[in-house]
Amino acid sequence: MIIDSRAYARAGLLGNPSDGYFGKTISVSIKNFGAHILLFQSPELVIEPQEADANSFRNIYHLRDTVALIGYNGGIPIIKAAIKKFCDYCTLNGIRLANKNFTIRYRSTIPRQVGMAGSSAIIIATLKALMQFYQVEVEPHVLPNIALEAETQEMGINAGLQDRVIQCYEGCVHMDFNKQQMAQHGYGVYTPLDPNKLPKLYLAYKTQLGKVSGKVLNEIRAKYDKGDEFTINTLNTIASLADEGMKAIEAQDYGLLGELINANFDNRCKIMTISDSNMELINTARACGASASFTGSGGAIIGIYHDDEMLKKLVYNLKKINARVIKPYIL
Repeated sequence: MIIDSRAYARAGLLGNPSDGYFGKTISVSIKNFGAHILLFQSPELVIEPQEADANSFRNIYHLRDTVALIGYNGGIPIIKAAIKKFCDYCTLNGIRLANKNFTIRYRSTIPRQVGMAGSSAIIIATLKALMQFYQVEVEPHVLPNIALEAETQEMGINAGLQDRVIQCYEGCVHMDFNKQQMAQHGYGVYTPLDPNKLPKLYLAYKTQLGKVSGKVLNEIRAKYDKGDEFTINTLNTIASLADEGMKAIEAQDYGLLGELINANFDNRCKIMTISDSNMELINTARACGASASFTGSGGAIIGIYHDDEMLKKLVYNLKKINARVIKPYIL
């Protein structure tokens, strides 16, 4: 039996990055890109290396360029982390796994380091494959927590639940991570929204290297942990935009929704440093008349466009700054 498991890229529409600080977000799954896991039974447990895991290079410049593009780790470390956390979960819940091994083969089409949750997609796809292979049921609201622990506890990556939730639920989801809910249950309140009520959305991303999201978010984390009042208040403001956005989506008030998307980014600018490259993305899109905010930690943006003429302007002008524009497939 060959198990074929997938998880898709995601874009934070509103509330990002408040999910890591007891906030609220709205996210959408982007099915244009995904992580793909093939798993099949084998005599030994094997994770097949891919190009990103290579340790052989043409020359010193090839090594340098490869590290600059994909970092020091490929997909194998995060797959190991996912397998370990799956095993830990089963042990803690008294689930004895069958005595059989497997081979995992992976690939991903999600652009790297541009804030579309490529690492967590590989983890979610791996966990789904393991659940099917060992015939273990994990409740949908629990699975994102296992995925998050694989990154935070095993990999030391600073992250929140938002990415993992939308990659488990897919579509469009409002998430509430308020402190009382998280303290009592360990997971948020997840409300699916009708993707058919979303406006015309575009997504644009840099075709060159972005920043590793965990490092980018460390700036906010440091301020939050010090109890910086301005940072905490700004994060609360950003979180409130998700509630307003849910109402705007239900009412199909796209004018208001566009204003909220812009406000999300503008508030984010108050508490973290935005690179010139990322500001160029935002400003170029807004100059075309579209709304624009980060999908995640930077390197990619999402917003509303009004008509095909505006979309053409976005494609033309963003291409000038090495950014690709797509219409996200969300349903």
